[in-house]
Amino acid sequence: MERDESAEQHDLIRPCDASDVSAILQIINRAAEAYRGVIPSDRWHEPYMPLEELRSEMAAGVVFTGYVLGGELVGVMGIQHVKNVRLIRHAYVMPEWQGHGVGSKLIANLHAGDEVPVLIGTWQAANWAIRFYQRHGFALVPDKAVAPLLKTYWNIPERQVETSVVLASPILSESSAARLIQASQSSPK
Repeated sequence: MERDESAEQHDLIRPCDASDVSAILQIINRAAEAYRGVIPSDRWHEPYMPLEELRSEMAAGVVFTGYVLGGELVGVMGIQHVKNVRLIRHAYVMPEWQGHGVGSKLIANLHAGDEVPVLIGTWQAANWAIRFYQRHGFALVPDKAVAPLLKTYWNIPERQVETSVVLASPILSESSAARLIQASQSSPK
């Protein structure tokens, strides 16, 4: 899909709300097709994200920001404050708009002015996602810190813990991850 100059002036990053739920769901499920056959088959399901799960995520504090091109929502990225960190959650761009800077603009917008560490969990096999986050200043945490971080800050099944990685900004060593987790014990949810 070609971008024309008139659409450029209508590009916009904005908070999403309840009226955007169906568009968010469509973006997530279309973009998540990239995971089909890549992530463990026991972690893939149809649809990748059901409506009830999206609503549950939003009720748990995931706040989405959207990227609008020519009046259409084409990318979303969620942020969730959990204890003493911020998690980037459910970052997806419509396949036809991937590679056009939509994800880069969303992550720059959400990551600006961070005063607490920002963590991202993704599938080990999603090399493209890992490279994207690394290009934007995130670094993989050491393997020994992955499971403790996932179990502290996410509510995911054990099988997903086993097949995921965590990236952080600023960079976390194994010892700084342990200190962060320890400090989280006194942080409100």
